[in-house]
Amino acid sequence: MSMPKTKKMAFMAVLTAIALGIFALEAQLPSPVPVPGVKLGLANIITLTAMLLLGRGEAGAVLLMRILLGAVFAGSPSTLLFSAAGGALAYLLMCVLTAFIARERLYVTSAIAAVGHNVGQLLACQFVVHTPGLWGYFPILAASGIITGLFTGIAAKYLLRALEKSGLTHGE
Repeated sequence: MSMPKTKKMAFMAVLTAIALGIFALEAQLPSPVPVPGVKLGLANIITLTAMLLLGRGEAGAVLLMRILLGAVFAGSPSTLLFSAAGGALAYLLMCVLTAFIARERLYVTSAIAAVGHNVGQLLACQFVVHTPGLWGYFPILAASGIITGLFTGIAAKYLLRALEKSGLTHGE
């Protein structure tokens, strides 16, 4: 996306604020299943959108700011650790997959990245508590990651389409 630097920074700030708002709202919702770590991951709609509209570096900055500010507002060091580990692995997968998987199949990229997020969180948890039994949660986390990742990928596809149609993403 070619736009003036100031406009791009403002757009990144808006995307960060939206992602943070979604993250905060989602934190207030009950878990869809009674398994620790299962979340909808709706803020990833914004990360995917940023990656495809602005680029990998800008999407990484939006994600990093959302993770840092989310941890500040949640007030928990564990939130920072688990969000950073999951977010980093999901982000790396998104960077690779968006280069190889067509934009029309954004839901595939999103589902794989969501499972990567779960793996990152489990690795961080394994690092902290040194309990291999945690990996028993993986099948449930992977299934929920696939389902929620498909949804967030479809939502990101429609958001991208709407933003491009609106003309907000052009460089004027």
